[in-house]
Amino acid sequence: MAQALLGCIADDFTGATDLANMLVRGGMRTVQTIGVPAAGAQIEADALVVALKSRTIPAADAVRQSLEALEWLRAQGCRQFFFKYCSTFDSTDEGNIGPVADALLDALKDDFTIACPAFPENGRTIYRGNLFVGDVLLSESGMENHPLTPMTDPNLVRVLQRQTKSKVGLIRYDTIAKGADAIRARIGELRKNGVRLAIADAVSDADLYVLGEACRDLALITGGSGIALGLPQNFRAANLLAHAEHAADLPKIEGRSVVLAGSASKATNAQVAHWRESKPSFRIDPMALARGEPVVANAVEFAREHFGNDETVLIYATSSPDEVKAVQKELGVEKAGHLVEEALASIARRMRDEGCARFVVAGGETSGAVVQALGVQTLRIGSQIDPGVPATQSIGTNEEAPLALALKSGNFGAPDFFEKALKAL
Repeated sequence: MAQALLGCIADDFTGATDLANMLVRGGMRTVQTIGVPAAGAQIEADALVVALKSRTIPAADAVRQSLEALEWLRAQGCRQFFFKYCSTFDSTDEGNIGPVADALLDALKDDFTIACPAFPENGRTIYRGNLFVGDVLLSESGMENHPLTPMTDPNLVRVLQRQTKSKVGLIRYDTIAKGADAIRARIGELRKNGVRLAIADAVSDADLYVLGEACRDLALITGGSGIALGLPQNFRAANLLAHAEHAADLPKIEGRSVVLAGSASKATNAQVAHWRESKPSFRIDPMALARGEPVVANAVEFAREHFGNDETVLIYATSSPDEVKAVQKELGVEKAGHLVEEALASIARRMRDEGCARFVVAGGETSGAVVQALGVQTLRIGSQIDPGVPATQSIGTNEEAPLALALKSGNFGAPDFFEKALKAL
């Protein structure tokens, strides 16, 4: 069996599918696992992506899980490793990006890596170390209101330096514009100056391809999915990879469909509003959940009634930032999030019992809860639905019928994403 070339560790489930989408587009046959597989498990693919739910857990737990994933990927024969986090650099001053990057470098016995969350196709660009979302700084993009990881500083050099004891540097855009050789020379200078982690500017896909080429010899790369654009060509140039023309092909799955949304992001709020203009929806009220009301049973009954008319329903907990803050003030941040995730996970299980085989899920935390509730352990990655979001399909045993899933980061997708995803699945 051919060994995998690239081993990836993602800090949430939708981020993992986002990254896998990029690799499939580059012609790499890609499989995503939900959590770290058993030690003896062998999977045939060009790229492997281990999806963790480690973005907002304590830093020590994130480090432990990431090192376990690295150990499994090394056993698969991977030649290079990638630590994937969100294109909006979601984190706190305690981590988890810096601590995990440090631990992975230590384990690989290496002394340098880049950090580049840029994803120009989705409006995330970096200039002079500052992260932009569209035309505004990260701190003015709505991410400053994130309930778990509010991003109030757009300067990623400062943000990352607060998370690590390693020295953080910058590869500026004027160096990127000069090409891969100039970038490699800059990396050499940074290493000599004791820099271990360096933010890399990027304002276009062309910059990401150049960065990918420049980083071909690094044991570890960290960033958003965009930086993965240039990695398949490195393996191809080394005669290690043949372009897999049908890497994104997935068989058709029959069954009912449901849309589940837990994210409170601007993009998901717009998608929920678009759906509700003409299609049936049911809102999950966290306060009703806290009071012990039969919200899950009511949602399932609502869906069942519409299934009888061959309609797909949206079941959502998506709210405005002010509504989220009010609920968190009443219940606490952790309890509010846990109640919603558990409710949507329970609804997902009930929907499968009702004959649903196609699931569209919005939100990284929600996606993680849903795939775990459905018992999904491995995903094959299909074609792109919207930038950063591919169609996926569970790889089941003979006893487990495969499921079709679109797992969407809260910030991604056009207003009509739910409709497009259902067609793609």
